[in-house]
Amino acid sequence: MSKKPISLMVNGQRYDTFVSENATLLTLLREELGLTGTKEGCGAGECGACTVIFNGKPVNSCMVLALECQGAEVRTIESEYQDGKLSDLQQAFIEYNAFQCGFCTPGMIMSARALLETNPQPSREEIKEAMEGNLCRCTGYESILLAIESLGVSAK
Repeated sequence: MSKKPISLMVNGQRYDTFVSENATLLTLLREELGLTGTKEGCGAGECGACTVIFNGKPVNSCMVLALECQGAEVRTIESEYQDGKLSDLQQAFIEYNAFQCGFCTPGMIMSARALLETNPQPSREEIKEAMEGNLCRCTGYESILLAIESLGVSAK
């Protein structure tokens, strides 16, 4: 199968690469760019483990064709860790024990980041709505909600 050229920004860095017609953004990130923080869960857009921010909106990267990323701006969980420091969201997830196995955590954090960028003081209902596409089989959701709420409260 022939590959097509694309150019995109990922975590502020430009990438020029070639992708096959059936490759997903998830495959591009993990296998071509080596950004393995984004996890593959279901591969069908149901669990949210592969959530990234695509042109300012959270998306399941397993459902986006890599060819659709031409000229796009993508942010992954790797963008949260800057200058040797965890982001406020990562720190809140630790403080509120909002993870156990950690598999869903990157997608959770990216969904929460997208919400907080558009609504820095979300209500609990708004948080629930923003997070409804992210499944966790370990923690339950209360600690996740509390972690996200703590950032909105600190912004008040």
